[in-house]
Amino acid sequence: MSTEEFLRSSHPIDPAMRAEIMENLRAIETRHDVTVLFACESGSRGWGFASPDSDYDVCFIYVNRLPWYLTVMPRRDVIEVPISGDLDVNGWDLRKALGLMRESNPTLLEWLRSPIVYRDAAFSRAVGGRVLERARLASLRLDGEEELS
Repeated sequence: MSTEEFLRSSHPIDPAMRAEIMENLRAIETRHDVTVLFACESGSRGWGFASPDSDYDVCFIYVNRLPWYLTVMPRRDVIEVPISGDLDVNGWDLRKALGLMRESNPTLLEWLRSPIVYRDAAFSRAVGGRVLERARLASLRLDGEEELS
């Protein structure tokens, strides 16, 4: 586990479970020929009130290889992995995530705010941070405190 992973996770995850999650992400990359840019914990663990029997809801954003994007017909833009034990792992293609971000999708915003991050290729800091800042400014504007720039 890298120092950055540890520091970004305010809700500790058992090291053995974290290793299993990271291995699942690597297996998804190999099986689907994608690169996972961002992965986090959603659900009760991400919200900070997991119970002893809570599962691990791992959500991720990935990018396909260039030929995938250069087709006439749209392709499936989600990866859904069958639930295995305590792991529920699902992800969205970057194009889908950006389209949902444009519409302030609450699920995606939840992912970007998750205190438990398994992988972050600067996605949340570069893209997600900008969106979250715009959302904050918009809410201030609605309260009459500040104008959007």
